[in-house]
Amino acid sequence: MAVGVDPIEEWTNAQRRVVELMSGLTAEQAETTVPACPDWTVRDLFSHMVGLGVDVVAGDEPDDHNATWTQAQVVARRGRDVASLVAEWDEVAEPLRAWMRANGPRPLGDVIIHEQDLRGAVGVPGGRDTPGLFAIRDRFLPRFAAAIEGMPPVALAGQTWSWESGVDASVVVEASDFDLARALVSRRSAAQLRSWTTRGDVEPYLFAFATLGGLPGRDLTES
Repeated sequence: MAVGVDPIEEWTNAQRRVVELMSGLTAEQAETTVPACPDWTVRDLFSHMVGLGVDVVAGDEPDDHNATWTQAQVVARRGRDVASLVAEWDEVAEPLRAWMRANGPRPLGDVIIHEQDLRGAVGVPGGRDTPGLFAIRDRFLPRFAAAIEGMPPVALAGQTWSWESGVDASVVVEASDFDLARALVSRRSAAQLRSWTTRGDVEPYLFAFATLGGLPGRDLTES
């Protein structure tokens, strides 16, 4: 975790933002398909977020967070409204914070990544410039770096943040700090990455952005 970032505080802040977002949705919005998770509606994704916390506290957490495990969280909460899901999440919040104090900040990634997935689905931006979001970027950057080891240097250039795998990068991808953070968690399409490439050919590097599964087949935004 980045120096100076309190993951429990960032998890708490993100949870508060998500609860505020979800509590303000109409029933129709809650049934909107999530572009970043197209098999789920907004309520389904929120069910997973709540269920993850419950399962982690209970000691039921596979290393790979596989689809069977995550889908079971959704199925177990089918038919429940947003208010009841918020109540369940509030109930597990302090036990989960205690778990994080004892075991580490891993649950922060789920809430940070999925907060933006929810926002993209309902068109309500927020939480774009937080220490938690950029801490998760920095957690996933080594995966990207390991995938391209031995390849010609590439640079990621944001407004205030940048990274290079080596000197004299032959490929440069320029975008906002936020978009680059989302790209490193597989939330930007190949077309978007190509459009942001200002030097060289990003094509050989696209696979490395698939840190959480394949890249989305459509452009994703959260505004």
